[in-house]
Amino acid sequence: MNEKLNDIKMIVMDVDGTLTDGKIYLGNNGEEFKAFDVHDGYILAKCQEYGYITAIITGKNSKIVEKRASDLRINEVYQGVTDKISVLKSLADKYNLSNSNIAYIGDDLNDMDCINYVAFSGCPADSIDEVKKSVNYVCKHNGGKGAVREFVDYLIFYLI
Repeated sequence: MNEKLNDIKMIVMDVDGTLTDGKIYLGNNGEEFKAFDVHDGYILAKCQEYGYITAIITGKNSKIVEKRASDLRINEVYQGVTDKISVLKSLADKYNLSNSNIAYIGDDLNDMDCINYVAFSGCPADSIDEVKKSVNYVCKHNGGKGAVREFVDYLIFYLI
């Protein structure tokens, strides 16, 4: 496993159910709200210092995600994606990476192609069972409650 983790150059993640708890809060005027965990945010902002490329691939479009990604200096953000694996492969090509250089964390069926493609995959504790059975690492934390922090910490500190 150590050799596999040494090759990781890019960390890719889903949003709803992974960076958030999967809940969508709606205001009286139809505005949408999402909650993000500060621990997830801290480690993602540090990823560039550790030499990782970071990317978000999500099925929904949201200005909130755009803002959060900008605040955290996420390198690549793709929203409204129905075919996540095509975007992931395009990202690999853009950065001249192979699947052995990519880690992915997601929580649901629309993440399965990416989970099965990458060298190292993870999911939040509250992911669906099919995802849990397919990943290399099941986090102890739920989506939106520190799962991304735990996943990235594992990638970084497993190597020390």
